[in-house]
This record gives sequence, structure tokens and C-alpha cells, in this order.
Amino acid sequence: MTLYGCRFLNNNSMSGEIPNWISNNKLLKIDLSYNNFTQSSGSSCSSSSELSFFNEHLVSSLPGQGIDDILVLEKGSSLLRETKISVYSIPCFIPTACVDHSLFINCGGGSTKFEGNEYEADTDTNGPSYFFASSEKWAYSSTGLFMGNDRADYITVNKSNVAGADLYRTARLAPTSLKYYGLCLRNGSYRVRLHFAEIMYSDDMTFSSLGRRIFDVSIQGNVVLKGFNIVEAAKGVNKGITMDFNDILVTGSTLEIHFYWAGKGTTAIPNRGVYGPLISAIKVTPNFNVDTGGLSVGAIVGIVAASCVAIILILIALRMTGYLGGKSIEDKDGAVIAVKQLSSKSKQGNREFVNEIGMISALQHPNLVKLYGCCIEGNQLLLVYEYLENNSLARALFGRQEQRLNLDWPTRKKICLGIARGLAYLHEESRLKIVHRDIKATNVLLDKDLNAKISDFGLAKLDEQENTHISTRIAGTIGYMAPEYAMRGYLTDKADVYSFGVVALEIVSGKSNTSYMPEDFVYLLDWACVLQEQGNLLELVDPVLGLNYSEEETTRMLNLALLCTNSSPTLRPPMSSAVKMLEGKIPVQPPLIKRGSVNEDLRFKAFERSVENNGAYFSTSSQNSQVPRSSSMEQPWIDSSASTASKNEAPQHSPNRQLPLDDL
Repeated sequence: MTLYGCRFLNNNSMSGEIPNWISNNKLLKIDLSYNNFTQSSGSSCSSSSELSFFNEHLVSSLPGQGIDDILVLEKGSSLLRETKISVYSIPCFIPTACVDHSLFINCGGGSTKFEGNEYEADTDTNGPSYFFASSEKWAYSSTGLFMGNDRADYITVNKSNVAGADLYRTARLAPTSLKYYGLCLRNGSYRVRLHFAEIMYSDDMTFSSLGRRIFDVSIQGNVVLKGFNIVEAAKGVNKGITMDFNDILVTGSTLEIHFYWAGKGTTAIPNRGVYGPLISAIKVTPNFNVDTGGLSVGAIVGIVAASCVAIILILIALRMTGYLGGKSIEDKDGAVIAVKQLSSKSKQGNREFVNEIGMISALQHPNLVKLYGCCIEGNQLLLVYEYLENNSLARALFGRQEQRLNLDWPTRKKICLGIARGLAYLHEESRLKIVHRDIKATNVLLDKDLNAKISDFGLAKLDEQENTHISTRIAGTIGYMAPEYAMRGYLTDKADVYSFGVVALEIVSGKSNTSYMPEDFVYLLDWACVLQEQGNLLELVDPVLGLNYSEEETTRMLNLALLCTNSSPTLRPPMSSAVKMLEGKIPVQPPLIKRGSVNEDLRFKAFERSVENNGAYFSTSSQNSQVPRSSSMEQPWIDSSASTASKNEAPQHSPNRQLPLDDL
């Protein structure tokens, strides 16, 4: 397995040895930071492999509860060598030595006094993938490279007048991820104050004033600021602003503050590489009486126990390597995670495994399934996901009678809107622009609150913006593939828009596009077009709903579905517009469809016959998958994904014939 380009595998809770295939492939860049590798493979990296680890260092693990060692990997001239530092050699990691109760950091600047507090200097100039510890109180780590500017600074200084004096004259920034750690804090409740000031843009009428910096902020793993824009919050540039967060719990003597760029905003104003998180100063103060300490012993024990349960669940999942297919694992307390297995004996399994990790590890959105980690052991390739209690949308809508859910109209609208938002993020908002290629009801999972989450990125393609389209062999599911892609291999994000339109029809009608075939019509989509032309579009509404639905909202969703399934990709709306249409913020222009007969879709019948004549199998895939397992084929046509059953059902496998997957 030889790979090229960039691979971002950071922040994935990976463990074990670093796989040998990393050093045996011609990777241009690979980022393995923020994982839990215990040791390196020790294999040499040939000079021809061009292996790069985003500078000199990688942080495998960072100090925190339950972590005994810090593993720092360094790329030498030809060998990958490791340095292991015991956390117990650092005084503040010994539980009885954790006595600090406050923290003041002047990010990117020297020591200074502000509001009666002495802020420590933070002037280290190292760039990406670097871990730096200041004395025994705090540390930071930075990952990523600024696109188009290899010489970008990671500290910025402004000589203009900024309210707040020295505290806002400097700032630390990062291309992708910037984490600060308070290392020696007593357990208890704290108030965190973050100081921001946008000092890299201007407020005049020049090009520099057009810049927009947008990023997310998490504290102790919880998102506290989403899509944060300093200029909007401060109402201008060169203006200091503080954001306060109260009752932040520290239970393992470590506080983590994470600034993360999710791909939003500008990237080349005023210069290339001006984007990503920026922070001016950090202030952490206790909410408890310093003399008596923080939380009670009982409270701390309870919180720690809950954290340990989560860790144990993941460890159990990584050891369950004997199960073929997707599986849910339940511990004695009832907490469940999902495990998906791919075969490493075929190129397809290897490609989908690497592709899914590479894609989903760079994506974070409420409507995308969450990947907890992965495991490679022998021939076993395991992916560990969050468990979604209500399985797939396909099973909820048109599974067996006992499996179907009673989805009222508001829930159906919420599910459709969730899918649209997830696709809008993939196409337009994320750092990596992704075409999913296999959007269908089986690949939409539902959590306990029936929120939609897009899953199965094994067929996803990176949409490089300098290309107008991607020419590729066909992969996906018949009945959901856009005509231009199914016929010519012409792939753009509008192929996902088409698939979304089909799924929207299924949500309204409660019928599967590929199994509902009334007389003289091929798919549900064709029947919808006829009803739209006759003015009877509401006949598609699922009879289960009765009259308990909004005609206005239903008509809007059906018209949007038909607009998204227009045979011309240029006439399909972008997903961001589809979201606004579903929300009623912009009107939906009903598509003008004139079909004299079913002859218009005879080419799809010809397409199916072509598939059959080539010996390929195609289907709509099982509707009983918790985490679907893709088994797509690409020569010259493609079938759907095969799925495996959830924990309450026996596995079901499509009898697919595996065909070469050379160009996936």
C-alpha cells in the first residue's frame, strides 16, 4: 500500500506501535500528533520516502489523568527515534505535589503585569507539531502548517495602540490546533478568562480589512466557542475582548484549553497563511477557597470513576478483534460503543480503512458520526465509533415492521435538515472539502434524540478546489447516484446534492427509492416527477403521517428534493442554500419538469442492464447497520455498500463480487 500527499491522523486516540507501512510509503507529510502510541516501530525511514512529521517533533501523549509517560518522536537523518519521559519525573504530576491554583500566561509575549496579576512570558518561536513546557506550571502544543506559507510566524506582534497595553500587543497563533495545558492545578472548580485581540487585520478600506478569522474553542473537551470571530465579538480590530467561562472542573490536575481551526474564514488576507486560532492571554483562577482546597473527595472520585469507564470501554473495543463486521459493545453499566471492521486482505479494505481515517479525522460536526479511534492488529482493521441508539434512517423508515420508528413530521424535518447541514459542512465549511459519494438512508445514523449523523466515509473523495471536477471510476449506490456521475464519472459536490434529494424524498414518503416501483415507473424519484407535473405532489406523503404535517413545509421539502435531483448539476443548489431553503429563509423555486413518459429514464434501465451484463451486483444495501461497512466496486460500474447488523440482529451480507478498486 503506497500513499502520496498529506495525511492528517492527529487527535484520533490511536495506540500501539507506529505501523511499519508509514515508513515504507512515499508520504510527503504525515501528522500523527495527539495520539497514544506507546513505542515506535524502530524501522528506518529511507531517504526516498520523503517522510516528514511537520517539523522535528510529534507529541504522542500529553500529561493528564491516567497517563504515565510523555512520548516525543524525533525525525533524525534516517531513523525515527523516540524519547520517553516519565511524568513522575516532573514534580507537578505527582498527585500530592499539585498545589497550584492559578495560571496567567501572556501568549506570544514577555512577562507583564496586568490588573494586578503577573503574566508569565510565552515567547517560544518553534512552529508546528511542537510541545513546549514552561517550568512546571503549563505547556502548549501546536500542530499544522500554514497553507501556501512555509515561513509563517507562530507569534504575531502589533505596534499599533491596543487597549490593554502589552497584554494585547502580542499573540500566539497556529494553523490548525493550539492547546494550552495547566499542569499543576489542584482539583476543583475554576474560572477561565481568555483574552483576544485581532492584531493582524486592519480597519481601513484596504485589502487587509477583508480578512476573517474564525475558529473554535474547547475547554476540558467541551466546545465553549463555536465559529468564534474576534473582530465581530470585539466590534473591530486592535480591540481587546475577554471571554469568561465559569465552573470549569479540573479532576486530574490538568486543564486543557484547545483552540481549533475548522476551515472557516479567509486564508490569504493580508498574506497567505493568515488564518487559524489566535490567543493573546490566558487567566485561570479558582472558584474555591485556596486554604481549604477544591472539590470534596467523594465528588472527585465520582468524576474520575466516570472518566475511567469511558477509557475502559475504548480499551475493550480495541481488544475485540475477532468479530467480522460492525458490532456494538456493551459494558455492565450499559454504555455502548460501535466497532466496524474492514478486511486487510484486500486492497479495498486497506484503502477504505485509510481513507475513512484520513477523511473523518479532519472533520468535526454535530451531524457527522464521531470516530473515537482505530486499531490495526494482524489482519484486523478496526474503527471505533460512537454508538447511535436508533441505528440507520433506512431501518427507521422502511426496515422490518418491528424495526420502524414512528417518525412524526417535525422529526422528519429535523433529520432532513441535519443531513443538509452535515453535507454543507463537508462541501463548503470544513478545512478539507469532501465529496461523500455514498449518501443514502443506510449511511445516515440516528442518535437517541433522532439527530441525523452522516457515516461511512470509505468512498469519500477530496475535492481539490483548483479542479472543476474529479474524473474517477464510479462508486456508490444505484438509485442515489447523479446521472453525470453514473454515466461519465464526472464527480463534483453536486453528486452529493443529488443523493440528498433522493433521501429527502424517502424521508417524506417513507418509501425506498430503489424498492418502491409503481407500474410504469422505475424509481420513487420518477413517480415524484410525474406527481409534480400533475400538481399532486402531496400524494407522496407517508400515509403514516395522516394529516399531521405542515403542507407548506412538506411542499417546500418535496420541491427542494426535486430541485436537488435536477438532471443538470449546474441547476442543483449548493447545500448551504438547501439548508436555508429548508429553514424557510429563502424560497424554493419549483423545478420545471416535463416528462412525456418513462422514456426519459430508459437510460437508467440501460445503465442497470449494463451493470448486469458486466457481472456486477447492485442493490440498496441492508437497512440494519449500526455502522455500515462499505464494499463498493469500481469496474466499470459499482454496487452499493454491504451492511452488517446491529447488536440485536444477525449479520446480513450482500453477495457482492469483489472487483478491482485501482483508482479509488
